[in-house]
Amino acid sequence: MTEIQINPFKSVQENANEYFTKAKKSKAKLKGLEIAMKEMQSKVQNAEKTGKKQAQGPERKRKREWFEKFRWFFTSQSSLLCIAGKDRQSNEILVKKQMQENDLYFHADIQGAAHCILKDGQLKAKEKDMKEAAKFAAVLSKAWSGQLAGVDVYSVKPEQVSKQAQTGESLGSGAFMIYGNREWFRKTPLEFAIGIEDSGRIVSGPSDAVKGKSKAFAIIEFGKDSKSDLAKKLKGLLGKKTGLNASLDELMAMLPGEGKIKNAD
Repeated sequence: MTEIQINPFKSVQENANEYFTKAKKSKAKLKGLEIAMKEMQSKVQNAEKTGKKQAQGPERKRKREWFEKFRWFFTSQSSLLCIAGKDRQSNEILVKKQMQENDLYFHADIQGAAHCILKDGQLKAKEKDMKEAAKFAAVLSKAWSGQLAGVDVYSVKPEQVSKQAQTGESLGSGAFMIYGNREWFRKTPLEFAIGIEDSGRIVSGPSDAVKGKSKAFAIIEFGKDSKSDLAKKLKGLLGKKTGLNASLDELMAMLPGEGKIKNAD
């Protein structure tokens, strides 16, 4: 039984009004509590649904190869690994620590270009392998941002690449001198594609090299989409075609700069 306390110094009407006011406040609090409980229940249900989705389809995790620290691709004819630096530091590391005596070095003849290494290029490279390495070097240069149709690329042996500058000069990080004769690949076209393997790994490079190793791929050409916007479009496109969850970070790392999707397969 609920006890009702009456204030003897107030009239019956005043006591009634006071309890009426208290009842209204209690009702408002109860309504607010009900709303809060409904919101909490909705959040719990959403969290449960998200948890179930994650449990049903966890993102694939794979072991990364050492060369994935750089830009890379495998040639279409001989499956030779071609790797390129991403910045001054990685260019320095690439030439000093990864280039070996049987490799071939490629570089676009333009200021602002990545160092590219074709592994075992002197021993195993065919003409098509070398042309693909030259295309890779061309794309990973200022020629892409300059939207040039083509750029000259040269190739030399490792012993022709030196940190030894001419007298009175010094070379900064990522800079090297080239000595001796060069093999030229004139007006090399800037051809680039990006795709996804069955494992979910992103691959990029000349179109023929990417086609043969991808579950789905897209040809990229000059355009105004930023790297981040282009990566998002590629993620959606490749995901729709394959059902795989393409990594935005990998897509961003592979892209040479601004561009647009020309076509896809």
